[in-house]
Amino acid sequence: MKVTFLGTGAGIPAKLRNVSSLALHLMNKENTIWLFDCGEATQHQILHTPIKLRKMEKIFISHLHGDHIYGLPGLLGSRSFQGADTPLTIYGPKGIASFIETSLNVSGTYLKYPLHIIEITGDRLLFDNDHYVVTTSKLDHALPCFGFRIEQKDLPGRLLMEKVNEANIPTGPVLQKLKKGMEVTLPDGRKVDGKSFIGSPKQGKIVTILGDTRFSEKAITLAKDANTVIHEATFAEDESLLAKEFFHSTTRQAAEVAKRSGAHQLILNHISSRYQEEDVEQLLKEARSVFTNTFISADFSTFDIPKVNRPYQSNA
Repeated sequence: MKVTFLGTGAGIPAKLRNVSSLALHLMNKENTIWLFDCGEATQHQILHTPIKLRKMEKIFISHLHGDHIYGLPGLLGSRSFQGADTPLTIYGPKGIASFIETSLNVSGTYLKYPLHIIEITGDRLLFDNDHYVVTTSKLDHALPCFGFRIEQKDLPGRLLMEKVNEANIPTGPVLQKLKKGMEVTLPDGRKVDGKSFIGSPKQGKIVTILGDTRFSEKAITLAKDANTVIHEATFAEDESLLAKEFFHSTTRQAAEVAKRSGAHQLILNHISSRYQEEDVEQLLKEARSVFTNTFISADFSTFDIPKVNRPYQSNA
């Protein structure tokens, strides 16, 4: 898994930072993309990346402020114009369906793919499928705003070929059955249990992506033991009163969330346009004084989601 930042600024577009949007690459066989927020000109930002709209499967909207949703109608239309026919699901606060439907109807935009919109009104499990569990909680912002916790289920362990060879098991289709943990009857009549030839499962990764928020205990819960936490840092530490007034966080407050949650990596985004490129080092220094493994995103920056050796607990 990895994440690409398409817009890392707060409120309005700036020369160096567009408004909010980021893409989570699941890096599976289908190269699936999940998009989080879709500020103005997100589709323009995508043109500078390898991201393909037809690979986009889900869009998560944290809240309904314009810098997080104004790019959505255009992106939905372009996905259709480019020939995508696979379903797209959008999760967002109450009102997101009305915004999308009105925009598409007024502009006469017809989508050639199925669009599903699921509105969120409170803390809940969004879905639990074969590969991922996604939960959401309401944060502390001027409008209803949600954070998202993405838990990848454990991946199957590898087939232990050294044990297969020691047991004189022939190659061929039987190996695929063993890899699935099935019991197999060999040509010589022996019965073997595939589970005995599979290594330990690979622990899934946890990514927490937070919307705009003041310092929040719910953010800490969402981020518990996460491989990567993405947290807004609209203001520097000396603007903590301003951050509170406008329902945002400082660099240090974001770092406190990462520290208290036991997260491994923190990436800061949603940076106010008052801070220029030369200010980034100071912002980073403030956060790292609390949580060392902190980075600040820039538009088009990509971060791998690192492996973490957490105490083993299956989430399969």
